[in-house]
Amino acid sequence: MLRHVIAPERFFTQVSNEIIRHPRLSAAAVRMLMWQLSLPAGVDEPLWATAENAGIKRGAFTVAKRELKAEGYFHEWKLQVAGGKWITRQMVSNVVLAPEEAMALRDGSPQVAPTVQEPAVGEPTDPSVGRYPTNTEGKKENPPSQPSHVPAPLIERGSLILASVSHQERRLRLNGRDIQHLAALAGEWLLRGATAKDLREALTDGLPARVHSPAALARNRLTRKMPEIPPFTAPVTAPQPLRTCAGTCDRVFRPVADETKCRDCRQEAAESWTFSGGGAGTMTVQPAF
Repeated sequence: MLRHVIAPERFFTQVSNEIIRHPRLSAAAVRMLMWQLSLPAGVDEPLWATAENAGIKRGAFTVAKRELKAEGYFHEWKLQVAGGKWITRQMVSNVVLAPEEAMALRDGSPQVAPTVQEPAVGEPTDPSVGRYPTNTEGKKENPPSQPSHVPAPLIERGSLILASVSHQERRLRLNGRDIQHLAALAGEWLLRGATAKDLREALTDGLPARVHSPAALARNRLTRKMPEIPPFTAPVTAPQPLRTCAGTCDRVFRPVADETKCRDCRQEAAESWTFSGGGAGTMTVQPAF
């Protein structure tokens, strides 16, 4: 693949590879985020207007907005102002922000302790808030509290099952971060012989009418209902007793099944088969021993 890139002199926006290659953000989500980040500072454009300007349809906009919110790039608040009027405030960022970090930035007071070390050159600057997401280049990494012995393919399959359950059961809606943290537990179920049906039933059977914390409930069920480790029973086959070869070598060998000749004698016998003509239109095969 050849690439020809010329850095623009003006009207450009710096976007990290973590956003462009994010494995859990759809193309519509990345496009909306990049569009918002490219707007001049004085432009106040809500996210739905960005979607319209970018040619993103309503269904894709809803999904993309949910993805950006789940990954920490988009935050939204309903606020009551003077006179009892309610307004909506939105924030996008080019780094992942926790809800408290986004709220602090919204109120103009980021609660981040400044670094003790002073810069070698220039005036001190305000501390940065937020972080770039880790491990978004396609590599899967288990959270520290998760089983670390589960093979990656089972973790990947577990995450797909969790996403399917989340999509089908509205009371058990999980965001991308929740699924990533629970995937290893789901993979442990599969490692112990559970099926996708077993996982779905364990997560959805007897759900209360209202679930306040879907992620906490899913973690509790995955841990509490974890299947037992199946006992390992290796097949034991008694070895055949030693036997004297019935061929011409009188060699002692250990047969695999019920053969009476050693391997060399069987091979020699096979090579000594001769073919003799039979009746009209027939051929008979006659061994030489």
